[in-house]
Amino acid sequence: MERYLHDQVVKDLHKKMVFITGPRQVGKTFFSKTIQSAFKNPVYLNNDDISDIKIIRRRSWPLNAGLIILDEIHKMDGWKSFLKGTFDTRGKEQAFLVTGSARLDTFRQTGDSLAGRYFNYRLNPLSVKELSAAMPPYEALSALNRLGGFPEPLLSASDEEADRWRRQYYTDLVREDIMDFSRITEIRVIRLLLEMLRKRVGSPLSFASLANDLQVAPNTIRKYVEILESLHIIFLVRPFHKNIARSMLKEPKAYFYDSGYADGDEGLRLENTVAVSLLKHAQYLQDTKGADISLHYIRTKDGREVDFSLAENGALTHFIEVKLSDGDVSRNLAYFKERHKEVKAVQLVHNARNEQQTGGVSIVRAGDWLAGLAA
Repeated sequence: MERYLHDQVVKDLHKKMVFITGPRQVGKTFFSKTIQSAFKNPVYLNNDDISDIKIIRRRSWPLNAGLIILDEIHKMDGWKSFLKGTFDTRGKEQAFLVTGSARLDTFRQTGDSLAGRYFNYRLNPLSVKELSAAMPPYEALSALNRLGGFPEPLLSASDEEADRWRRQYYTDLVREDIMDFSRITEIRVIRLLLEMLRKRVGSPLSFASLANDLQVAPNTIRKYVEILESLHIIFLVRPFHKNIARSMLKEPKAYFYDSGYADGDEGLRLENTVAVSLLKHAQYLQDTKGADISLHYIRTKDGREVDFSLAENGALTHFIEVKLSDGDVSRNLAYFKERHKEVKAVQLVHNARNEQQTGGVSIVRAGDWLAGLAA
């Protein structure tokens, strides 16, 4: 299956290097190999392979290679200087695709030695938009809620296989990626934190409360959450506020890139699936169009809340509430719509029998609406 970034990445490879980052096992290597057919004499080199390492260090790939894919190159000492020198002295017709784990996304942000030489793309899990070419949107959303959007468990179409994959996936993340990334010694605490976050999907996070439950300092919890976010295990959605500095001080919500890992009922997993879809939509427009689009949620001091909001150039464009089956308009959604008439208000209902407009609020089938997103 051709992934949603394919055409844009091929186009940009003729201009600069392209970096592909994203969660572990989201399909970066598979995606990079599908790009090969668009170039003459492509070469794939993995920095984890001993024989490939020698070729990389010596830059001894064929001179007529139209595309050189460098996987996990960020694990090499001095990799940014290596890429800078390689790109600046490359053949006129040579393109470079650089892929790697979430650490690449973090490490590339330190220093400016590669400034102006690359485009960065974030590859996200499969979505209703991607799957809608192969199945109806309702079925696609049901599958994502049940199995998550990572290719292997989703394509297995098996709850048992998905559970087996998930158990191994998170064991490896804790044992390898988290320890390697941060040199954390207190693995027990971060394991417990992950379990607690699974049960708090969609709820504002109190770092003080988490710290009290785990008997560690609040700053330690903040550090661990930042690490989980940097490694693309979770992502944070912060409340919208015109004053960005103030919004950063408010409690964020945490969602998992793997919506199948959320520990709750079908409605909670649906909220997580929608969160991933909205994040993917926003990041796609950021990466391909340079758009200033951001994902938030809405909450007032008296506790009125809407699940999600989208903002463009700092101004709200959408209020989005997520429901499994309820066809009645959310009171909170109606409240915010009444006070912000210029903002589109949408209630996504997975099992909606009918679509309708009520008081400026659109009640729509969740799968159909998600299939119309950018990615």
